[in-house]
This record gives sequence, C-alpha cells and structure tokens, in this order.
Amino acid sequence: MQGGNSPFMSDINVTPLVDVMLVLLIIFMITAPMMMQGIPVSLPQTSSKPLSAEKEHLIITIDRSQQIFINDYKVSLEALQAKLKKIYEGRPDRKAYLRADKSVPYGVVVRVMSEVKNAGVEKLGMVTEPLKEISNRG
Repeated sequence: MQGGNSPFMSDINVTPLVDVMLVLLIIFMITAPMMMQGIPVSLPQTSSKPLSAEKEHLIITIDRSQQIFINDYKVSLEALQAKLKKIYEGRPDRKAYLRADKSVPYGVVVRVMSEVKNAGVEKLGMVTEPLKEISNRG
C-alpha cells in the first residue's frame, strides 16, 4: 500500500481544473470585445495629446440625436444639473469630461456645458479623437 494505512489517493487532480479554466479563458476572450458597448458618437478630431487615465472619471455624452448621457445613463437637459449635483455631493474632485458628436449644434453643447458648470463641476474636459495625418509633409 502507498502512503500508509489509507487505501484512498489523497493527491489533487489538477487536469480538470486547468481544462475548465482554459475553456473559460477562451470564452471570455471571444465575448469581451462584444461586451464593449457604449453610446455611438463621432468625435471631432484634434492634434492634442491624450489624457492620462489614472482613474475613472464622469463622462457626459451628447449623441447624434442630441440625447444626453451621464456615463451610460440617459438624462434630460432639465434633470442634468440636479443629477450632477447629487453625484458630486460627497466627492472632493469635481472633474468631468464632455463627449459630443461633431454633428451636434454648438448651441446644444454650450447649454450642456452651462448646466454642468452650474452643477458645481470645476474642471470640464473635452474628449476628441486624434487627427489622422494621411499626407506626408516634406
């Protein structure tokens, strides 16, 4: 008899565990890109440097049909200021980022910016896409 008086094997068989983990890994690798959704916005392009993303910030989005979202939650223009005040009630940093579709009229963007500033947001950043340089300057 092996290992003393016990007729049972006391070693852990890791092969089924590894098999299950590999299958789960493959499933997550396939489904993760499909889960990356959001509000489709065609951002204007600029030549500024990208921002550092040290932590998750509040993103206010205005889509093509002029609907307003706080992160992924739809909100009306009238309720925007009250919702933002509630969100920033206990937060020391009052930063937000504004994403607006390039087809949205400037007046709508300014009204949203005004509501955001009136809610007590101290720093409002504008989210854009980098310019795609096609021509080779020489």
